[in-house]
Amino acid sequence: MLLLALLSGAPAVLVTVVILWTGDFSSKVQWTLTLLVGGCWLGFAFAARERVIHPLQTMANLLTALREGDFSIRAHGARRDDPLGDVMAEINLLSRLLQEQRLDALEATALLRTVMAEIDVAIFAFDGEGVLRLVNRAGQELLAAPAERLLGRAATSLGLGEYLTGDETRLLEQTAFPGGTGRWGLRRTTFREDGRPHALLVITDLSQALREEELKAWQRLVRVLGHELNNSLAPIKSLAGSLDSLLRQPQRAPDWEADMRRGLEIIAARADGLARFMQAYTRLARLPQPARAPCALPPLVQRAASIETRLPVRVDGGPDLTLNCDAAQIEQVVINLLKNAVDATLERRATGKPDAGVRLAWKQSAHHVEIVVEDDGLGIANAGNLFVPFFTTKPEGSGIGLVLCRQIAENHGGSLQLANRTDGASGCVATLRLPV
Repeated sequence: MLLLALLSGAPAVLVTVVILWTGDFSSKVQWTLTLLVGGCWLGFAFAARERVIHPLQTMANLLTALREGDFSIRAHGARRDDPLGDVMAEINLLSRLLQEQRLDALEATALLRTVMAEIDVAIFAFDGEGVLRLVNRAGQELLAAPAERLLGRAATSLGLGEYLTGDETRLLEQTAFPGGTGRWGLRRTTFREDGRPHALLVITDLSQALREEELKAWQRLVRVLGHELNNSLAPIKSLAGSLDSLLRQPQRAPDWEADMRRGLEIIAARADGLARFMQAYTRLARLPQPARAPCALPPLVQRAASIETRLPVRVDGGPDLTLNCDAAQIEQVVINLLKNAVDATLERRATGKPDAGVRLAWKQSAHHVEIVVEDDGLGIANAGNLFVPFFTTKPEGSGIGLVLCRQIAENHGGSLQLANRTDGASGCVATLRLPV
């Protein structure tokens, strides 16, 4: 900049000096004007240099501060009416933006550390070489060691090496860690930091949650079994006492044998009902896992519809699909749903709607197929008891049909839903959803 400034004024200064020293001027004038012209030339050249170099040095200092992470320094004299001032103003705005972003990042990091410290799930982060880089408080408790002794160690030395391979989600039954033994749920995922892959392990203690669920399940089971047993044993005990009193009487009525026979028949009927209940419970408890095999859906649905002979079932059809499922179990689900739909429709026909019917169809979505059974019955009165085991409103019902259907659907990775129709008509819609 100095050289350019000097060169830009050199021709004019040189011409001026030549004219002064070759013209008819006194020596005093020549020296005065020469010093004046030369001084102004040099002064303006150095001033131009400072006018450019100083802002550039300021901007270099600002960028150095940004590179070193100091976002608090600002440039003075950043004016928008000057090109160099515009640059310094933009650097000031950049510094302010980076400062705000750093503050947000620090707050987010502090929040993340607080959450990781308070969460009761053990979290471990390993780099590509299997070296532990991050662990939370629950992870330290699980391995019974502080973070200072854990960070930087290999996963194999921590007893976690086998979990960095294999299934990403698994259940660890009765697995012993330094911090405890029990049932654990493990999930593994990957992420990248600085372009390098890392593995994140999340280990959850399932023992307490499973114990609570088991306790609730046992309480529900005992409640249901107690209810059914009391319903059968109470009348049996009462009748047995009455018959015993009848036999102890010295003078019996002429028809005592008929009373005895009726009492014994009632006792036998209640005992038979109790036996059926226990058979239903055994059937529910011993449902086998599905034996999957490719199965064409249209023939399966047609067979299930043809089994129901009390009422014609209208099959509206659907796409030609093949499912990987246990055909016998899925067919049984469809048969049960059709049976319930026909029962409800026959009740509606008996109340004055002779054209009430049942319709069966299926449709495909992106990853699932939905088998839909729709009826014109009376609808669902109490949806909360639909899937309560052994609850039934039918005189001869066992109360496990829908429970079995839902369990079969869930064992196939699907679901079963029942709801009243939403088109304004009376009736129910049962939707069996299965993965394609």
